[in-house]
Amino acid sequence: MACIDSINISQPGILDELVTLGDFVRWGTSRFREAELYFGHGTDNALDEAFYLVTHAVHLPHDIPPYMLQTRLTQTERADVLTLLQQRIDTRLPAPYLTHEAWFAGLSFYVDERVLIPRSPVAELIEAGFEPWVDAAKVTRILDLCTGGGCIAIASARAFPFAQVDATDVSADALAVAEKNVQSHQVGDQLTLYQGDLFAGLEGQRYDIIISNPPYVDAEDMAALPDEYRHEPEQALASGQDGLDITRRILHQAANFLNPEGVLIVEVGNSAAALVEAYPELPFVWLEFERGGTHVFLLTAEQLNLHAP
Repeated sequence: MACIDSINISQPGILDELVTLGDFVRWGTSRFREAELYFGHGTDNALDEAFYLVTHAVHLPHDIPPYMLQTRLTQTERADVLTLLQQRIDTRLPAPYLTHEAWFAGLSFYVDERVLIPRSPVAELIEAGFEPWVDAAKVTRILDLCTGGGCIAIASARAFPFAQVDATDVSADALAVAEKNVQSHQVGDQLTLYQGDLFAGLEGQRYDIIISNPPYVDAEDMAALPDEYRHEPEQALASGQDGLDITRRILHQAANFLNPEGVLIVEVGNSAAALVEAYPELPFVWLEFERGGTHVFLLTAEQLNLHAP
């Protein structure tokens, strides 16, 4: 891995030579590539990451018109931008941990190192009201397992303003972040957070939709994770030798918590092949997404009851 020296932002040369927004985006892109950073937490390349961090540092939205790249920054703004870009290089922290902001389903969420950075393709499914898999008008209760920072649960609450949403997580730290997001999105009357292991504490409850982005990284992939991913909670990523420890438990219990016409939706990532091999009798429906993303399955309550593990 390449290593570049930290930049002394007080050096007159840098602050004099880099003047416009575009200058700093170009400089950041070059330095990120030189440092061989890894991307995948909201952006997938050095240019987009640099643009995101530069605009954040000067308090601009990320959809600025192209002509604004030619605008000049003040001396203070230049120093702020350089500091943030250098932090990304020195710490290998994903950009959302530096800005404490991540976007999911068109909504802004607070994130820090207590929670996974949201990047699930199920955002697209939530935005579509889970159609055609459910009748949105009949959805009254939703459960989000392994909620982390609460992104899926809150986005679901916003998509179904007349539904009650429950969200569980075993981590008290993650739920503290989720509570912060619940308050900022003002869905506290609609959404209830539970600290517990999957369905613990929900006995007797039934849901129209159970959705989960659980830990699903297998041991081999955990050992090969880039530095950026190692800043995320290991508990939110690792799920045993084959990546299915949590998913197995969800499959074994979900039917007991679904309404007769309910559906279970779970993301399993690279562990999808192992899942199909482990449960050849289950008729998984693998969902497709227009904006990319794979390895999210759907099962109906009826299918789970017929083929219960």
